[in-house]
Amino acid sequence: MVGVISDTHGLLRPEALTALADSDFVIHAGDVGDEEILQALRAIAPLTVVRGNVDVQAWTQKLPHGDMLEVDGVRIYVVHDLGTLDIVPASAGVAVVVYGHSHHPDIFARSGVTYFNPGSAGPRRFRLPITVGRIEIENGAARAKIVELTLDDE
Repeated sequence: MVGVISDTHGLLRPEALTALADSDFVIHAGDVGDEEILQALRAIAPLTVVRGNVDVQAWTQKLPHGDMLEVDGVRIYVVHDLGTLDIVPASAGVAVVVYGHSHHPDIFARSGVTYFNPGSAGPRRFRLPITVGRIEIENGAARAKIVELTLDDE
């Protein structure tokens, strides 16, 4: 299982860590906000992370704007802002594009590619839910799921 998180903006909630705890891989789709968040996610599983538009601190400069990983033969491309997508996913053999930026969780398909925004796990924005995501891979097929976090502090 691939755990997916985005838009933490410096806040890594314990509920998010719990939801990602059984991940074999973790993706952070940008707007991290604090380098310690990456350390905590790396303690769970191998981490793929991209830089978001508010990741401007010196330590973020080494983060790529887009990155690819392959899990059980399924290619997953990660970018923070879908508007900056710099590949043609279907032509590149990508099955899933993971993105963040909007804080709005979403899953849709286009040209045989699943586009997956896990929403925001960081500070609440507007009335949007606090969410992470999961990508289950079975028999060469990926299925994305949004997981709404039950928060103890709200």
